[in-house]
Amino acid sequence: MNEDFQEVRILDNYYQTSSFFPMPVVLVSTLAEDGQTNLGPYSLCFPHMIAGGHAMMLITRSSSNTAGNIRRTGLAALNFIPARRRFLASCVRLGFPGDETAEKMKGSVFTLRTSCREMMGSTPYPQIVQESVQVFECTWDPAHDDSPSPDESHFLLRIEKIVMPKRWRDSLLAGGRFPSLPVDYGYRDDSRFWFCRHGRPFAIGLPKGKGSDASTVLYQAQRLDPDIQWEPEACAKLAGVPRLFLKQVLSGVNAEARKRGISRITPGLLDELRDKRAGEPGRR
Repeated sequence: MNEDFQEVRILDNYYQTSSFFPMPVVLVSTLAEDGQTNLGPYSLCFPHMIAGGHAMMLITRSSSNTAGNIRRTGLAALNFIPARRRFLASCVRLGFPGDETAEKMKGSVFTLRTSCREMMGSTPYPQIVQESVQVFECTWDPAHDDSPSPDESHFLLRIEKIVMPKRWRDSLLAGGRFPSLPVDYGYRDDSRFWFCRHGRPFAIGLPKGKGSDASTVLYQAQRLDPDIQWEPEACAKLAGVPRLFLKQVLSGVNAEARKRGISRITPGLLDELRDKRAGEPGRR
């Protein structure tokens, strides 16, 4: 049955007040002035740079503890927690505005552990959440500050390191099961936040004829950078990459080759770069 569409008034916080908009749930850890790690829950945190640089965009209230801590230290970690009710209940409590770090952290159910970044000088890094499925450890890039008003801050956070428990890393590299991450639909009803768990992921294959063949890969590679030679066997490994993304994939491989002083792309190099974690042990 076809239903008529009805207009909805666009209000402030339109993504949750005027629509159904699924968002991530991220605990942002930062350092308070006394050196204690502050946890602030956020859902307006999305990929912003994915090629030639890797960054997330975080949108916050300018008056928040998180915003002040990032501006003072330039450091943050994005902790992606599993979809458990008690974790999300703690997120709601941690997100209540006005509480100072020492006060709000008293009721946190999360376990903090040392950052996985190596110390640079005397400045410590924010701790990270032990219960996380994955953590993006980031540094703020103030050159990209495009905050639209004094009340709202936009932080471009450059990703320096991604870490996760071994079981999830193994699953990621082997194409195994997915973690259950929560989805936030925002604050509604004047009294409640709404969350849900995602269902079991399913795969859909590429349409036939939409992928690249080895000759197409070779042709594109030669046009992109004539100083870097691709072996035919290496081109064959990228057969099937959607043509829409082929240039991006080739450019990424070439950039890594130039960084290493390599002028010839071999199948072995592609195997090493396949998961973009060159040199890590335990690849499957």
